[in-house]
Amino acid sequence: MSLPAPFQSFAAHRTALAFALLFAIESLARATVATVVSIQAYDIVKSAQQVSEMYTVVGLISLVTTMFIPNLIRLTARRWVYSLGAALLVVSCAAFALHTLPGQVSGMLLRVLGAACLNITLNLYILDNIPRHELVRSEPLRLSLSTFSWTLGPTLGVWLYTHHGPWAPQAFAAFWALVLLAVFWRLRLLETIRPAGSAPATPWRSISRFLVQPRLRLAWLIAFGRSCFWAVFFVYGPLLMVTSGLGNEAGGLLVSAGNVVLASAMLFGKLAERVGVRKVITGAFLAIAASSVAAGIAGLLHHPLVAAAFLLVAATAASALDGVGAIPFLKAVRARERAPMTAVYRTYLEISDLVPSAVFAVALLFAPLSITFVLTGVWMVVCAAVSWRFLPRSM
Repeated sequence: MSLPAPFQSFAAHRTALAFALLFAIESLARATVATVVSIQAYDIVKSAQQVSEMYTVVGLISLVTTMFIPNLIRLTARRWVYSLGAALLVVSCAAFALHTLPGQVSGMLLRVLGAACLNITLNLYILDNIPRHELVRSEPLRLSLSTFSWTLGPTLGVWLYTHHGPWAPQAFAAFWALVLLAVFWRLRLLETIRPAGSAPATPWRSISRFLVQPRLRLAWLIAFGRSCFWAVFFVYGPLLMVTSGLGNEAGGLLVSAGNVVLASAMLFGKLAERVGVRKVITGAFLAIAASSVAAGIAGLLHHPLVAAAFLLVAATAASALDGVGAIPFLKAVRARERAPMTAVYRTYLEISDLVPSAVFAVALLFAPLSITFVLTGVWMVVCAAVSWRFLPRSM
């Protein structure tokens, strides 16, 4: 017997808040070292081009290994893979704290794998626990509640790194990864989060199924484009501040300021309810494109503060994509295919780390750092055009 509609809505909202809490704690664990990772990598190798190469290698390895996560869920259980993700974040912190090249590469890889475990399992839990008609509200809520984490984390992490050494931000991040593990199991035992309904199939057999569905391909492209911007913002924004002579802490402040605007995800969610998801997504891509190109030009003219201002405008537009960008996938995926399609869809994260870093590793051999923002802007125009052309007018 199903619950009356008001009680179903209340239960869905309560569960949405639980997922938002988990995501906020996870975000604090990851955000604290988000900026530290690229700055520490630059401190070790002393070259932005070599930092790009490092991200490329890690991206290639993580792209292959994360495809086996659904197999791991089938062999164990979703709750254990989520727990593994939190544990991998802790181990990655220990590797980063060594402040060596092997430790840096190991930490980057473990951090990506941990985030992949958390992301895949959390998306599957959301699909199992949140009704489709509630997604346009629950997704902006989840992003908005993580604003504090992404505002405090990058600045605090760089401050700890600069004033107390490589171990300090890692210890702080590891603590919150352990808190995440404790809160998850508390919610799981209280059954606020319902157990998984079924184990996911291996994504290797699902790739062709994913590719033949135009709506899923479009949803992946939108997520990939959004993630490309954030990959550039988190890695090359701080590097621009450092190489321009403004220092490590300026890089942390830039990333924190860029994440303050995540709170606007709720506002963009409301806007999408009024004017449609299609218009919000397309407009956001165009705004990111214009701001990124402007930031690149400002960087080329040796005006890093102006470049930072334009990057913050781009981050504001990107918050719109964070709030509603996943909706095309969540509405397109079929219930019986949720698990395998989510695993394939989620590859946009690894590929968005891999492709830009590989392209920039070549571009930086011939051009200054600011070229990364110009190329990003060009790609955002392509994403805007495709979104406007192929997203349903009714969305």
